[in-house]
Amino acid sequence: MTINHQLIKNEVEDYVFITFGLMLYAFAFTIFLLPYEIVTGGVTGAAAIVYYATRVPIQDTYMVINVALLVVALKILGFKFLMKTIYAIFMLSFLLWLAGKLAPTNPDGSYVKILGEGQDFMSLLIGCTMTGTSLAIVFMNNGSTGGTDIIAASVNKFYNLSLGQVLIAVDFIIIGSCLFIPQFGEPLDRVHKVVFGLCTMAVENFTLDYVMNARRESVQFMIFSKRYQEIANAIGTQMDHGVTILDGHGWYTGQDMKVLCILAKKRESTTIFRLIKMIDPNAFVSQSAVIGVYGEGFDKIKVRLPKDKGKGKPTEITNVNK
Repeated sequence: MTINHQLIKNEVEDYVFITFGLMLYAFAFTIFLLPYEIVTGGVTGAAAIVYYATRVPIQDTYMVINVALLVVALKILGFKFLMKTIYAIFMLSFLLWLAGKLAPTNPDGSYVKILGEGQDFMSLLIGCTMTGTSLAIVFMNNGSTGGTDIIAASVNKFYNLSLGQVLIAVDFIIIGSCLFIPQFGEPLDRVHKVVFGLCTMAVENFTLDYVMNARRESVQFMIFSKRYQEIANAIGTQMDHGVTILDGHGWYTGQDMKVLCILAKKRESTTIFRLIKMIDPNAFVSQSAVIGVYGEGFDKIKVRLPKDKGKGKPTEITNVNK
């Protein structure tokens, strides 16, 4: 397979998984959150607040807000950066409309509460667990749902604020707006909605982080075996994985030996253990969790170099060994 074919294959896979994530999000939002009028952050949450107060279809408000943000962001961030975001915005708008048409409704047009009356918090837990998972699927495949992501990326380009800080601030503003909307009832009822909204942020973000970190979690293998070369060949050829061979010396035996050091994704552990057992069932293997692995095949190093004041260029790092 040529490099161009591999790139096309990767892009197609990204769009397939992004679409699946958006389908899961639309289902969870429409079935578990909308019927109980639960407030969330993001543009979807803002569109939901408009729906609760005015009954304007959620997909209409979602589309209007995102198109307005896109017009501004196209000039700031560029078309290439926003290509998958544009796809996600239009696809999610369609999926929210479709989910709204397919979801069961009462005679008065309101959505049926699947879990029954009084199950608001349980519906929140289920719905936000699913939306958090769906967002993780989208993000892990280089996608974005637009909305507040666009605001965060635009602000981050000009100010020294992290994406997380901007997203949290915008979500607080959206959820807090419920306090000033009289359609949500008495002040105590509005506080109730805000508290539920903060709970959605906590559950959704926890699930999002958990799913993404579980996928990216890495482990280190130290393998001691007389058949180290066969094991290294098997892991290198069958898994297309790098293997480092270290020189070891046994204290008790006084013998020199080779030690295999492998950094891998946690999900690859079972395959590595199987290969080791097939070649040398008596091999001594140590597996340990690592906090982070950065470089080719793993996460990118994401730090900013210090800049010279006034010039806006990275500070030159010189060798000061004397």
